[in-house]
Amino acid sequence: MNTERKLAIKICCISSVEEMQLAVAAGATALGFVSKMPSGPGPIDEELIAAIVPHVPDGIRTFLLTSETTAAPIVAQQKRTGVNTIQLVDEVETGAHEALREALPDVSIVQVIHVVDEDSVREATAIAHRVDALLLDSGNPKLQVKELGGTGRVHDWTLSRRIREGVRVPVYLAGGLKSSNAAEAVAAVEPYGLDICSGVRTGGRLDEEKLRAFVAAANSKRPGH
Repeated sequence: MNTERKLAIKICCISSVEEMQLAVAAGATALGFVSKMPSGPGPIDEELIAAIVPHVPDGIRTFLLTSETTAAPIVAQQKRTGVNTIQLVDEVETGAHEALREALPDVSIVQVIHVVDEDSVREATAIAHRVDALLLDSGNPKLQVKELGGTGRVHDWTLSRRIREGVRVPVYLAGGLKSSNAAEAVAAVEPYGLDICSGVRTGGRLDEEKLRAFVAAANSKRPGH
């Protein structure tokens, strides 16, 4: 049976309408907008996110990356920015997923899991039923200044594979991806999609050549083959 499907491609750290258009033209199916973070690349003002989102074509997912850990401020961020997906980059308080679902019934919820060790596998499988998707990244939320993404590091893909096999929701893979390892990442984890920020940028700006090379490499090894 042919189980081929299109790999989702999420281009993160979008900072302008021009970058959004460049990403979509190259084949992005989702865009990431980074709000205030304790560390890492790409944060922009919510007013700018709100200005870009209305220009995004229909059918493209718009992710707001938030480091808030309680429901009320996250709901407020979504209302201000108009995104259709919330990406929770940190562990949220008990009950927050349910509160978000109730307050934002038409908005998708994606939980980031920073893949470090066996505890990450347990965390992912325990939380998957509360969200619409998981995103596996390489941060370290236990540091004094939390790393919640954008590290440029590759984590242990064997752990990510186990998470992907153990949950029923879509899984995005992030962390240190670039055109030279995209096909290997897809083969190793068979994720629903790949997520990238720094790997398609030069001097902080989205690089069309790197972007197209990444999308081509990612799609050279399709999930299900």
